[in-house]
Amino acid sequence: MAKEEADLLIENASELLTIRGGTEKPLLGKSMRDLGVIRDGSVAIRNGRVIAVGKTEKIKEEIESSEIIDASEKVVMPGFVDPHTHLVFAGSREDEFEMRIEGASYMEILRRGGGILKTVRETRRASKEELLESCRKTLDVMLEHGTTTVEAKSGYGLTTKDELKCLEVMKLANEEHPIEIVPTFLGAHAVPAEYKDNPDEYVNLITDEMILKVATRKQAEFCDVFCEKGVFDVEQSRRILLKGKEHGLKPKLHADEMTRLGGAELAAEMQAVSAEHLLFSSDDGLRAMAEQRAVAVLLPGAAFMLMMERYADARRMVELGVPVALGTDYNPSCLVESQQIVISLACLQMRMTPAEAIVAATINAAHAVNRSHDVGSLELGKRADIIVLNAPNHRFLGYRFGVNLVDKVIKDGRLVVDGVGRFKADS
Repeated sequence: MAKEEADLLIENASELLTIRGGTEKPLLGKSMRDLGVIRDGSVAIRNGRVIAVGKTEKIKEEIESSEIIDASEKVVMPGFVDPHTHLVFAGSREDEFEMRIEGASYMEILRRGGGILKTVRETRRASKEELLESCRKTLDVMLEHGTTTVEAKSGYGLTTKDELKCLEVMKLANEEHPIEIVPTFLGAHAVPAEYKDNPDEYVNLITDEMILKVATRKQAEFCDVFCEKGVFDVEQSRRILLKGKEHGLKPKLHADEMTRLGGAELAAEMQAVSAEHLLFSSDDGLRAMAEQRAVAVLLPGAAFMLMMERYADARRMVELGVPVALGTDYNPSCLVESQQIVISLACLQMRMTPAEAIVAATINAAHAVNRSHDVGSLELGKRADIIVLNAPNHRFLGYRFGVNLVDKVIKDGRLVVDGVGRFKADS
């Protein structure tokens, strides 16, 4: 019998991590430790999709390909999904990094007009072309480190014109870069300086103008709010999310990062796709999220860079049955593009096992951006977004940190990174 033809065959993997079983619902509790490992595994690809997964010997009996990648002594797994980034901005904040070292808090810097507000000023001044060029460079680094799908939030414009500009940059970047970009509208990232004395008027601008224009132009899939003391309170956040839902924007929420404000409870009430940060969330809020299957997107890189000495209680969330995902929170105060570093921090600071952290950075992260039917695991019919790691087993993610373990990146069935830092010419 003639063999089936594939466009690409990856074979002989020391460990092939399928991360199967989480497409319909996120992986919870003990199931987060099951990576669906196939030793000496192979995956076959045709037309950008996975057509076979299994032992190398069996796959080679049934499928042939003129293009083969030998993954001997390497780990093969789904590309990372990064479900929380602030991709589009201008400038940097290394001066504030030093201020934090000397004792200034995040909220104190914000009250002085720094933090988000400093980046807003610089982003407003930047042209679309300048922002796009910055995005290209960031996305290249993310891809090189194994991220193949990324959520990107606006929020550094804080005027209708500048928020639309940032969302347009995401659209342009998505059209030209191999990484898929999932856009989120975050006009409620901070109260801009011009509305400092009348924050409710700024909320009105978001609900009465920004959301309508974003939705009409189909520039975002989600609506997010920074629900935090000194930023947007619970009632303001509720108003914004309800208006977003009214116009077809699915709710997300920055919740309980600096204080226990009830963000987790609001996320459950709004049936949010995800709530993010969650360092101070109550058990009641987490239980409500678990009941609604709202994904907890944890961001240990942000807590690390802000020197908060507190991290989200990942172990408690897993115990309560909350779907847990991991993201970088890439932004000017947390310049980390690598989900590998985030996995290490999740293991070292939140006591997640390497397997749990890998699930959180793949299939559960895919749920946090409504892409679980397409990416996040290696199963039949899914996109062939795959990374090959220079590691003998999956535990090296978390265990070996500060280096890039990625050897190859396949996006939609195409080899786009071949060896660290070497992009394919046609990618």
